[in-house]
Amino acid sequence: MGYKLKNKDLILFMLASAFIGVSQSIDASVFNNFLSDTFRLTVSQRTILEFPRELPGFLVVFVSGALLFLGDVRIASLANALAAFGMLGLGHFTSDFNVMIMWMTVYSMGQHLFLPMSSSIGMNLAEDGNLGKVLGKINGLNTAAYLGTSIVTALIFKYVKVNYSIAFTVGALGFMGSCLMILFMTPHKPKTKVRRLFFRKEYKLFYWLNILYGARKQIFITFGPWVLIKVFSQGVSTFAVLGFFVAGIGIVFKPFVGSMIDKKGEKFVLAAEAVALIIICAGYAFAEDMSRAFGIGDVSLFIICGCFVIDQLLNAVTIARATYLKKIAVSPEDVSPTLSMGTSIDHVVSMVVPWLGSLVWNAFSYKYVFILGALIAVGNLIITRYIDTSQYQGGTH
Repeated sequence: MGYKLKNKDLILFMLASAFIGVSQSIDASVFNNFLSDTFRLTVSQRTILEFPRELPGFLVVFVSGALLFLGDVRIASLANALAAFGMLGLGHFTSDFNVMIMWMTVYSMGQHLFLPMSSSIGMNLAEDGNLGKVLGKINGLNTAAYLGTSIVTALIFKYVKVNYSIAFTVGALGFMGSCLMILFMTPHKPKTKVRRLFFRKEYKLFYWLNILYGARKQIFITFGPWVLIKVFSQGVSTFAVLGFFVAGIGIVFKPFVGSMIDKKGEKFVLAAEAVALIIICAGYAFAEDMSRAFGIGDVSLFIICGCFVIDQLLNAVTIARATYLKKIAVSPEDVSPTLSMGTSIDHVVSMVVPWLGSLVWNAFSYKYVFILGALIAVGNLIITRYIDTSQYQGGTH
């Protein structure tokens, strides 16, 4: 790919990422409150809902495999169109709970189908030794758009009566904007025929990283917001404000993570993430106890909000798993299907963890869910000891 053509595609992809940032901000700010306000879900019902929401993540390896003939760029464009269609359905055609599940599944398929394509496309637009920096910049622009949207969302929901239909419509338009930007990019198809279901023993550590990521991720996606909503009675404006902090810091933090990957390597970054997660889980689990023990008033809400923000920032470390795979890949054609396989593997775990977490929550309390999360983070820290890219061609560490 020529330099000018590659540069044009990078600009288009960064704009697409910005449009997605708008939609992601709206999703993060309103989706859980939409469920709570519209359907009055209990903790058990909310966790059961994670099965159909995460099922597309498991199916993505089959769907992307069937679409491989289109190439990464066209699949990514189609994924955002699906997400837009699903979000529009959530806002305007949700007549009952079962219909909502249908639209949520369509929306989720679009989101999950885009995840591996996004990493693959971003790394193809970068030079060797510069993978983290380019992915960090793409994610940084996404976060800047997320920030602006979070500010507007917080103000609107605080001072103006807005229904969820309008919010979801704006989110759908963001996904369609991304779809169009990617559609203008240069399409690329695999040079060689790629197996649709892809397992290689060389990538077993990458698969393990995804298994542990699926467990860790789902605890925070499902139970992190639910603690704020059900235990601390927080609404849309709180999540929008937290989104503001996540995005404001993330504009700097995400490029920083990318640079650290290039300088220190994936092993260092993923180990640091695991340590941070242990601390965050302890914060969620013991915030109320710490408030009482130190006699500093009820600051437990602020501690948990801080943990929520830090965890959201750590999503940037997903870059490290993708660049690790890129460096150890036996063939460039392995990257996209292996990323899709990784997404499917982590979602097998994601479908089980909410059910297990709800049992723990109901039997004991929410605190023990996050103690379980800390144990998962310890497992993640142990796995990172085995990461080594120096022996592979293209490995820089």
